[in-house]
Amino acid sequence: MTQPLENSPIQQTGRFHQAQRFFDRLDADTVSRLITAAADVVLVIDAQGVIQDAAFGNEELMGHGHSQWMGKPWSQTVTEESRPKVAAMLRDLGTDKGPKWRHLNQYAGDGTELPLSYSLVRVADSSAAHAIAFGRDLRPQAALQQKLVTAQRSMERDYWHLKHVETRYRLLFQVSSEALLILDAHTEKLEDSNPVAQILFGEALAKPGWNLAHSLDKRSNTALSEVFSGLRASGQASPIDIRLLHNNSEVSVSVSLFRQEQSAHFLLRLVPKNQLAETSALVATKQVLTEVMESAPDAFVVTDLVGNVLTANRAFLQLAQVSNEALVRGESLERWLGRAGVDLSVLLSNLRQRDVVRLFATRMRGDYGSTTDVEISAVAVTTGEQRCLGFTIRDVGLRLASEVKPSRELPRSTDQMTELVGRVPLKDIVRETTDLIEQLCIEAALELTGDNRASAAEMLGLSRQSLYVKLRRFNIGDLDGEGEA
Repeated sequence: MTQPLENSPIQQTGRFHQAQRFFDRLDADTVSRLITAAADVVLVIDAQGVIQDAAFGNEELMGHGHSQWMGKPWSQTVTEESRPKVAAMLRDLGTDKGPKWRHLNQYAGDGTELPLSYSLVRVADSSAAHAIAFGRDLRPQAALQQKLVTAQRSMERDYWHLKHVETRYRLLFQVSSEALLILDAHTEKLEDSNPVAQILFGEALAKPGWNLAHSLDKRSNTALSEVFSGLRASGQASPIDIRLLHNNSEVSVSVSLFRQEQSAHFLLRLVPKNQLAETSALVATKQVLTEVMESAPDAFVVTDLVGNVLTANRAFLQLAQVSNEALVRGESLERWLGRAGVDLSVLLSNLRQRDVVRLFATRMRGDYGSTTDVEISAVAVTTGEQRCLGFTIRDVGLRLASEVKPSRELPRSTDQMTELVGRVPLKDIVRETTDLIEQLCIEAALELTGDNRASAAEMLGLSRQSLYVKLRRFNIGDLDGEGEA
């Protein structure tokens, strides 16, 4: 067999250099089969750019375009953005630029777009055909690219998730109030430390090659080595006390074992004994305070800023006639206060303005119909992790009558008013009595709200302007301060 020379046409043009020898006697059917085998889609284009015939590499592609493309201009079977490419390919047929592959989106039979890469070859000695377009189906390549994009996005999401986790870890590590050390579980060398640990161990921690054993006495080293050995064997260890050499202070240390990738690490939490004692005392004090509030004879309830119950003591449950704290948690305090829609609104309004309310008189309603006269003192806690309102509710129903402020009486008894009938017009009797009742109600509302006129108007169901008119009419309060709440 003759070997092609180094400078033969196959190296110079990329074409067969003995085409006439091998293809001269091929019939039309053989040529058709060769062309069809060489491409997924083959279009026969006439001089006007109209599709005259088509061949497909498989039946699925044939169903996409055979009947829809035949007899139509090639440019009308592609999408809008692909039409300039078709025009350029037809225009370049008469030049020496040679065939180029271009990506076209061709309409399929169901209206979807079929991605194809076409190369157009001119047919020189044919009366019917002007050019043949060879098309390659790009859907497998597009699917592969989509999988690549999906995998890349998934990797990016995992990367940013890890970055966020690392950021949270670093933040917690740095702001922790405990001294934290991370050691390699095999070499026991320092890998990381937080600012509290750097203060605890001083400048020695920053020296290259620092080891925890250098900062401990002999007994502490022995005890810590036993803890490390126990962790490696069982994964569990109890806290121990160790002593630091540089300041002779005693420290409580808790050690945990964790694994990261292929390596194991020790996490050491160190708390000075004096700080541990202070923390324990603070916790014990808070526990005592909680027990006292729970056992107090006065009802105590904590709500959020809109009055929904967060927690309550036993005395409040008794007043509300509820058996379990879970039944009141999340409910509005208004459910048990005497004047629904008024009392809680007045309390919240005063707390927003003054942060403290004292001796607010009202009634508590139990779930089974009981009513109790009570006094409420409240405070707003607007600092800390959770802002809340605290209410102390005292039962005043058993106080002696002498301790209760005497109520104002009507100027006339029932008999006296009856005697006026016939001598004084009824409308005058009613007007006089109504005026007195209005005056008593306004004075009571101002007393209940601590002279807060806005809250008093809300309690009485009046507009603020109407209340000012009645205050002027009955000469109640400081009339020079009408513009104030």
